[in-house]
Amino acid sequence: MQQILECVPNFSEGRNPDIIRQIAEAISSTDGVELLDVDPGKATNRTVMTFVGSPKQVVEAAFQAIKKAQELIDMRHHKGEHPRFGATDVCPLVPVSGISMEEAAEWARKLGKRVGEELNFPVFLYESAASAPHRKNLASVRAGEYEGLEAKFKQPEWQPDFGPAEFVAKTGTIAIGARDFLIAVNYNLNTTSVRRANAISFDVREAGRLTKSTDPVTGKEVEIRTPGTLKAAKAIGWFIEEYGIAQVSMNLTDIQTTPLHVAFDAVVTSAMNRGIRVSGTEIVGMVPLRVLTDAGKYFLRKQNRSTGLPDAELIKIAVKSMGLDDLASFDPAQKVIEYKIKGGPSKRLVSMTLDKFTEEVASESPAPGGGSVAAYIASCGIALATMVANLSAHKRGWDDRWEYFSDWAEKGETIRRQLIAAVDADTEAFNKVMEAFSMPKGTPEEKQLRSAAIQKAQLGAVQVPLDVMKMAASALPVAEAMVKQGNPNSVTDAGVGASALVCGIYGAYLNVCINLKDLKDRALADSISTEAIGILTESQNMESDIRKTVLQTIQA
Repeated sequence: MQQILECVPNFSEGRNPDIIRQIAEAISSTDGVELLDVDPGKATNRTVMTFVGSPKQVVEAAFQAIKKAQELIDMRHHKGEHPRFGATDVCPLVPVSGISMEEAAEWARKLGKRVGEELNFPVFLYESAASAPHRKNLASVRAGEYEGLEAKFKQPEWQPDFGPAEFVAKTGTIAIGARDFLIAVNYNLNTTSVRRANAISFDVREAGRLTKSTDPVTGKEVEIRTPGTLKAAKAIGWFIEEYGIAQVSMNLTDIQTTPLHVAFDAVVTSAMNRGIRVSGTEIVGMVPLRVLTDAGKYFLRKQNRSTGLPDAELIKIAVKSMGLDDLASFDPAQKVIEYKIKGGPSKRLVSMTLDKFTEEVASESPAPGGGSVAAYIASCGIALATMVANLSAHKRGWDDRWEYFSDWAEKGETIRRQLIAAVDADTEAFNKVMEAFSMPKGTPEEKQLRSAAIQKAQLGAVQVPLDVMKMAASALPVAEAMVKQGNPNSVTDAGVGASALVCGIYGAYLNVCINLKDLKDRALADSISTEAIGILTESQNMESDIRKTVLQTIQA
């Protein structure tokens, strides 16, 4: 899976459009980064920018933006409603897909170190990148704000993580960290009552509600806080004149702790207890793909339905289950971060129609070739086995077995995605080999660089089809289970799937062999060859047994 990191820096300037533009250009001019949003606020005198890309590119863009803000923003003249202590006040890194929170935190530390050393002003790390527990909370790190920095640096417990431990008047300081994605969401209610919407928000938000009581000992009136049902959730009720309804407006600050679908159900339960219905959900801004696919799986499980479906189907279930299209149409292409991101190959094979793909294969170009076709054939094989698992999960009279088949379907869908990605990966690996062979070789140094590049590219051209063999081999147990235990009406589909998988394995094996012959490291080549032969032989034996079972079933 492609690693995608989001960065949401907050700059202490919301009124000067020229300064905002220059900072935004520092981000957007970084290769491989897409600037998704620029949101200035006059009252707060603060601008929030959102951009995404690979971790290395995002960190580079963040550094350039922080550097530009250092040049253009003078904190000695800054006034605004929002708490702040630096020209770039906060710079959180948010893992979107293919990257863990620990990895995001390590990138935040690298960024902090570079800012402190190269730009020479103080840096604090916060949230998951924090160097100490008392620095985790941003409010604690920023306490005292810009005006209190000089006194703060005199405290031993508040020495900066990077940069000088001194007050830099023009720039102030910065908090750099890693945190989970924050979701802003509104739940639509079939009421106009703000008081009732607030009551629901008090029921579910982590802070809960304050009630007054009399202390039995002192007789004094005291306030008691009763927590709400959801952790990492902030909520309030309000009335939206545009729609003529009340909403529960919520921020989910840790979607690992409280996912969107869990929050939705909690609001629905509280509303029902008060005679109110949640008519829909409005997501503000963008969300990672997993937010919607996890929701789709959650609602399918509640229906005892298989969750091993493509992302598009899972999103459709999420949209209808939570009423994401209640107030306006919901377009995943505009609301899902991964779908919004540009870049990548301009002509992805897997985006072509079947007809166009075969045309491309049949053309006089050497790529795509057998490796890409082998990966695609294998992806069709596991798709068939996954289809049988999904059909079996929904078979009448098999309600007690739906979860068993759903687990197989999820495994199959995961492998299908991996194999589909390999279709383009194989062609890209071949192109890298061609690029290496086209390198200059006029001098001894150029010859040495060219030779090293060829060997590296050749190994990559071996690794992709070898991975295809491994992935397709790991898919055969899905086909086997569906032939033996799946819906008997679909046994031939699972059988065809097994044969397609082995066809893909054999095709990938041929590509491993052809690329191994040019590897200079013969010990490595022999080791890979032995591994590939083992995978092929075991897969062929397994497919032979599956074929026998299929024939016995249809001839019985």
